[in-house]
Amino acid sequence: MDTSFTGQADYTLDAKNRLTVPARYRGALEGGLVLAKDIERCVAIWPSAGYDEFRRAALQDVHPMSQRGRKINAFLSANSNPASLDGAGRVPLQPFLMEHGDLTRDVTVVGVGDHLQIWNREAWAAYNEQLAADIFDISAAFDGPADA
Repeated sequence: MDTSFTGQADYTLDAKNRLTVPARYRGALEGGLVLAKDIERCVAIWPSAGYDEFRRAALQDVHPMSQRGRKINAFLSANSNPASLDGAGRVPLQPFLMEHGDLTRDVTVVGVGDHLQIWNREAWAAYNEQLAADIFDISAAFDGPADA
């Protein structure tokens, strides 16, 4: 599991809806990044190569002419934009991304291994609480039948 991006911290977007990316993550994003709608109601920040790998994996066993393949490709392609950090380590968030994540000035940046997520602070608190409630049942699914 990639652990390049871990942890969580609260941040405030500036007046131009720019996020100052936490300093500890900037090195991994210096080669370019992709801002994208994530599956959850948040915005993803991927290293460029990581997003390309994610897209390939998502479409790996899907025929490109199938409706499912075309929809996945359209979602991942149309809802992402390449970007780069400015000199102060900031990245601007486009309006369609702000809307998707219901982002306001107060956000939480969350590391999820291979990328970052930007959450509405209140939405993250609720989602994280639900994750904590679900994790035992999720992990139990990995157990095999009990030996007698």
